[in-house]
Amino acid sequence: MLSSSGSFTETELGEVRFPEISTPVLEKVCQYFYFKLRHQNSVTKDIPEFKLPPEMALELLRASNYLDT
Repeated sequence: MLSSSGSFTETELGEVRFPEISTPVLEKVCQYFYFKLRHQNSVTKDIPEFKLPPEMALELLRASNYLDT
């Protein structure tokens, strides 16, 4: 999106905004993406659990739905 040749606002400004997602939730989403990337080719079965605060679970579910659509 940011590197496309189109005339999207995101391309012109070099930023993407997610008004429906709070900063702490978006930060946790990015941490999960990094966690998944880091462990996706792991040859061992000892992948650590991704820590997630229970009070953030519903907001993360809503954010995943928003990002998926």
